[in-house]
Amino acid sequence: MSPPPEQTTLTVALVGNPNTGKSTLFGVLVGVHQHVGNYPGVTVEKKTGRMEDAGRRYELVDLPGLYSLAPRSRDEMIAVDILLGRVKDCPPVDAVICIVDAGNLQRNLYLVSQVLELGLPTVVAVNMLDVAKKHGITVDLERLERQLGTPVVAIQANRQIGIARLKALLAETVTSKSREGETPFPEPFEDEVTRLEAFLAEHWGNDRRPLPRYLLRRLLLDVNGYLEGVLFPQRDATLRGRLEAARARLGETDYAVPAVETAARYDWASRVLDGVITQPSQYKTTTSDRIDRLLTHRIWGTLIFALLMVVVFQSVFVWAEPVMGLIDTATEAVGGWVEARMATGALQSLLVDGVIGGVGAILIFLPQILILFLFIAVLEDCGYMARAAFLMDRMMARVGLCGKSFIPMLSSFACAIPGIMAARVIQNERDRLTTILVAPLMTCSARLPVYALLIAAFIPARKYLGGLLNLQGLTLAALYVLGIVTAVVVALVLKKTILRGETPPFLLELPSYKWPSPQIVFYRVVQRGWLFVRCAGTLILAVSIIVWAALYYPHNAEVVEAPYHSRQQQFQARLDRLAVGDHKREEISRQLAQIDRQIAGAYQRQSLLGRLGRLVEPAVRPLGWDWRIGCAVIASFPAREIVVATMGVIYNLGEDLDIESEEGATQLHLKMRSATWDGTDRKVFNVPVALSIMVFFALCAQCAATLAVIRRETGSWCWPAFTFAYMTTLAYLGAMVTYQVGMWIGT
Repeated sequence: MSPPPEQTTLTVALVGNPNTGKSTLFGVLVGVHQHVGNYPGVTVEKKTGRMEDAGRRYELVDLPGLYSLAPRSRDEMIAVDILLGRVKDCPPVDAVICIVDAGNLQRNLYLVSQVLELGLPTVVAVNMLDVAKKHGITVDLERLERQLGTPVVAIQANRQIGIARLKALLAETVTSKSREGETPFPEPFEDEVTRLEAFLAEHWGNDRRPLPRYLLRRLLLDVNGYLEGVLFPQRDATLRGRLEAARARLGETDYAVPAVETAARYDWASRVLDGVITQPSQYKTTTSDRIDRLLTHRIWGTLIFALLMVVVFQSVFVWAEPVMGLIDTATEAVGGWVEARMATGALQSLLVDGVIGGVGAILIFLPQILILFLFIAVLEDCGYMARAAFLMDRMMARVGLCGKSFIPMLSSFACAIPGIMAARVIQNERDRLTTILVAPLMTCSARLPVYALLIAAFIPARKYLGGLLNLQGLTLAALYVLGIVTAVVVALVLKKTILRGETPPFLLELPSYKWPSPQIVFYRVVQRGWLFVRCAGTLILAVSIIVWAALYYPHNAEVVEAPYHSRQQQFQARLDRLAVGDHKREEISRQLAQIDRQIAGAYQRQSLLGRLGRLVEPAVRPLGWDWRIGCAVIASFPAREIVVATMGVIYNLGEDLDIESEEGATQLHLKMRSATWDGTDRKVFNVPVALSIMVFFALCAQCAATLAVIRRETGSWCWPAFTFAYMTTLAYLGAMVTYQVGMWIGT
């Protein structure tokens, strides 16, 4: 008996603007069988999922939310390429589901006309009919189907109504023959397209793959040259001349480019909708309208938004803290369990400090990421996120960004990682990239241990205004302000230099409010969390292991431990002679622990990282630092908070120092205050040095996790390298100016 033939997987693309419920429908159709990644070579998000129905297997591709298929951005270009079968890792599309909003049919049919122009089997899913009904709008779907000439189905994606009918129509449509692409353009325009097609065939012959007629039309309409630059990177002068001549000829008629497209498509939409829509004579005020009067008000809306952002910010910071504590405790417990069952040596240290510690460093950020994306998913699904972008657009526009940049930047005060990932809500490529590049300048919670250590040790606790203000608190506030001001300046510079370009108009369609779907919210949160662990986590773990090796090797026990061996034996012998319960045992145990800390410090000073600290000492002297501070800063590259433990080891207090305890903080403060430059009695630390270190940490990209996520979100190592370079340069210059000015004022 021969085996059954392999089941064919059909590819279906979902197309629609961001407010049609397209993403909700995608989640309903594919459930948990969905994957998120990036298309090769670009930062556009790729969302795919599997669906089986009536014995057929479908691969659904959720294309970026778009208002038009006119390729003027990476999102639009990748969507057109997929629909035309021009993406290597994506099979040709067998059918399209085009989702439209029943309350904005004429505007949505603009995109439908472009999809039908491609000639692919298409099902039009009319969503949110219930919302349209509340506005007094009724839609004759049967007439719409006749006049559109393609299957039409009514759905309510968030309530899973009409999904069975949609699947049945999809099964009928996907097996039908591809229809001939319909064009709404007038004959003179089509004649110019035919001339362009003939010119390209003659100019390149068989050297290039012929362009689909849809792209030829787009070339004529693309007066800004984006598509020409993508399709013809060498910028052929002859082709440009042909395009300009064709546009000039059309300009002499009534079909000037690019206005001809808008007129043609909306004329087509008006014909299709003739007799389809019934609207009330007067606009009917809805609950959404009444809510918007408050939430989009310049004063009250801004106050409500600020209050909501405080709740989000506090939740990310406070709610995550207990879970982060549990993860930290679990990491230490697993590390202790492994350490107790393995012989001391390189393998034990690699597993405990490198692998387990590295995994812990990855998972410790997960609660913050999940909580942040829980809020973002709820706010997006209910319709509030568009209002927030509208409110903040005016303020963000002053630094060259759009309103959607505000929430990622605010989130970065808790942690830059979820803030950078939250920048995915920004459609404009330049704005998104600028937001990602300045987000690490926001003062995240990882900087607080460094600030707490140095402020408590070196900034006097002076009080002002009867105790309402104190110098230590003002210093901390100034560091936050420093990060914000620097981010604003860097954003302005980026938007006027390497990321310059015309700021696109902020066109925003406010969707109607609706209850968020728990299923969709859950899927989005889980996707983001898994994406972080799977993609960014592997890079973070690799960096953690590299830093472990730099701190561990060379590990010559005979050389390092020899000076301490005799003292260690003496104290151990005395401890063995004392009876259990003798009060002297505690004192001797502390002395033994002190010797262990001295040995740990000696190992670190002899390590590759310690030697690197001595090597860079001439470079950090202008900042007021000695080799030990330089070594601590280098060691803190994976995570800023490591600097506290590193200083504890370097000053022979042990890497398990509890800086939050009064005893631990006091010991480290005393050691740092008494530390001197090697071979002299000159103090290492003073107020200018402490301020120099804090300014450096306020501006420097000392976080491998953040750089790994930038790599993940941009799809290139160039941008994390650029971020590290410009932030390190700013940090060095800022720290040097702070120290030099501080010393000058002090003298």
